[in-house]
Amino acid sequence: MTATAERIALLSGWVRVALEGERLSWFDATLEGLRAGGGQRELVRAVGLAPRKLGKNDLALSTDDLTGAERARPGFDPGGLTVDQAARIAFLLAAAERDEASFPHSLADLYRTAELAESIAYLRGLPLFPAPRALLTVASEGVRSAVKPVFEAVAHRSPYPREIFDESAWNQMVLKALFIGSELAPIQGLDERANPDLAEVLLDYAHERWAAGRSVSPELWRCVGPFAHGRALKDLERVAATGTTEERDAALQALRASPAAEAGAILARYGQNSSLST
Repeated sequence: MTATAERIALLSGWVRVALEGERLSWFDATLEGLRAGGGQRELVRAVGLAPRKLGKNDLALSTDDLTGAERARPGFDPGGLTVDQAARIAFLLAAAERDEASFPHSLADLYRTAELAESIAYLRGLPLFPAPRALLTVASEGVRSAVKPVFEAVAHRSPYPREIFDESAWNQMVLKALFIGSELAPIQGLDERANPDLAEVLLDYAHERWAAGRSVSPELWRCVGPFAHGRALKDLERVAATGTTEERDAALQALRASPAAEAGAILARYGQNSSLST
């Protein structure tokens, strides 16, 4: 069984458990038709009708289901997928299975005219689709979006950015997450792909926020700590001295990750004030 066929089986198995009667019959017939030779028109119809035909309930995933997801695609996290999203991704995989060479162009065409829910489904499917580098244009459009659910469909709980984005694209994605108020914790590879340029960009962002009288997300310091020296240490000391409990804890965690000898002195001065020390 090919990787694409295995992923179709995984998703279709979850969808079938959630359906019965006419809904199940429609899904099976539609998926089989696409695998047997349905073209772009049939694919467009299938993804467009999926919510109406199948509903939008969340998938009920067991521990075994999550294990199966990891086995079929390391790093793939299906948490939060709905029935119609899983079906749409399965339909797209059926199209890719039939004609992998034209699939990137097909997906780009679909994404160009997609409404919100369709866009999210396409982007959640990125880790599962073949020829991932050829899908970079679609992924890049997703992370450029200021609509949080669209941005997060690429950035959160997906191995795609960690594996495919170059350093510049990665850094812009992390900065964009902070800019639109999206959490950093669900970004896979956040620590692994931290880098000095990102730390500098985030320090500049923090100073812009402070100059405007705005707060800075405590998560920011996680990406700064391993490269903290000079002005970064001064900023971390400022947060450790004057921040909220959450901000101080984040700053002290970053200081612990810093390779600079001066970080230890700052920790000695402010570490006892942290909730982490209790």
